[in-house]
Amino acid sequence: MSSDSELEALRQRRLRELAQSQMQQQAQQQMQRALQEDQISAQIKVIINQILEPAAKERLSNIHAARPEFARQIEILLIQLYQAGQLPARLSDDAFKKILERIHEKKREPKITRS
Repeated sequence: MSSDSELEALRQRRLRELAQSQMQQQAQQQMQRALQEDQISAQIKVIINQILEPAAKERLSNIHAARPEFARQIEILLIQLYQAGQLPARLSDDAFKKILERIHEKKREPKITRS
């Protein structure tokens, strides 16, 4: 019986070691993802600072405060347009507003009224 209890104790210890190892791996993966997200955000910020004039950056930061996911989509769109050469050297606030209006028009859905 003592060998059975020793074997069970070894199994329990090994299970605890495996669980602890898994938790450490998950923590490392989360840290790596957070680091990657921070690096991506920093790169996006640098590029956006090159693309937008101060007034347009302020408008984008206001959008970021209200709708962070939408602001991220706009940033990605601006970077894509910039890399494709479809934007001027620096985007003014007026030009940025026009881009936002075009985006907003595309997302509008027709209203259906019943009479």
